[in-house]
Amino acid sequence: MKNSERIIRTARNVIRKEYESVSKLYNFVDNDFVKCVEIVHKSNGRVIVTGIGKSAIIGKKITATLNSTGTPAVFMHAADAIHGDLGIVRQDDVVICLSKSGNTPEIKVLVPYIKKFGNTLIAFVSNTNSFLAKQADYVIRTTVDSEACPNNLVPTSSTTAQLVMGDALAVSLLDARNFSDRDFAKYHPGGALGKQLYLRVDDLYKLNDAPKVRTDSKLKEIIIEISEKRLGATAVINERGDLTGVITDGDLRRMLVKINSLDNISAKDIMTSNPKTVTPETYAINAFEMMRKNNITSLIVAKGNKYLGIVHLHDMLKEGFV
Repeated sequence: MKNSERIIRTARNVIRKEYESVSKLYNFVDNDFVKCVEIVHKSNGRVIVTGIGKSAIIGKKITATLNSTGTPAVFMHAADAIHGDLGIVRQDDVVICLSKSGNTPEIKVLVPYIKKFGNTLIAFVSNTNSFLAKQADYVIRTTVDSEACPNNLVPTSSTTAQLVMGDALAVSLLDARNFSDRDFAKYHPGGALGKQLYLRVDDLYKLNDAPKVRTDSKLKEIIIEISEKRLGATAVINERGDLTGVITDGDLRRMLVKINSLDNISAKDIMTSNPKTVTPETYAINAFEMMRKNNITSLIVAKGNKYLGIVHLHDMLKEGFV
């Protein structure tokens, strides 16, 4: 067999085995799972996630997912716990212990102390006849038939099962809390994701000049205003100061093609009436989507007929909306 063919076969076999393992988890979402969600949801404490080996690595990811979705969680390595880190655990905390076998030495030492403290113990375990499963208050099964490696040794299917069940628990808690995208933004203020969830037009347009001309402004004045404010457009206001239209540099080019004489050309002859606008409260990501949908690079910011400024595509790009 060619080396490339062997690689493809091995990789596909791993994916197939892990897929089959994960699909079986569907039937493990039972009353114990429901009770675990309810207990964590009602708890006044945190979730302490613990494990050892590869399960510890998965435990860190589950901890991060819980924290990011509004469930306070702390990771405690099982080996470190029995050498002093048990002080992390508080009276009202719920402890989730991850282990495939449920019989590792560190788990056997740790679990009795958790029970002695009186904390609720939830086991993510594959072996339901194990020490951990029998000691736990509730068991969330992560049982797999075999690992995805040829020797059935390397934690692959089992850790994937733990990961998926952790996600199922976190999202179930998210749903129980009616956790919205606005709540999500509180825990993700950095990066493009956070900005999409909390950044508003009000945070952007004030950084720009607010180009404007009157309806009777002449061509030279319009060109100067657009050029100096460097936003590729200017608002047009009437004598009362109400927004009546917008002129973009594209409008100017199209006007030059259509009109032979530039004498007596004013803003009202060029402007686009009823321009697309957003309010300062509009989320920046929504303004960005409006620009993309309408193939434009700027939007007028207004409240009713009151012109406030312009938000430009470049403002969005600077914030990482790509």
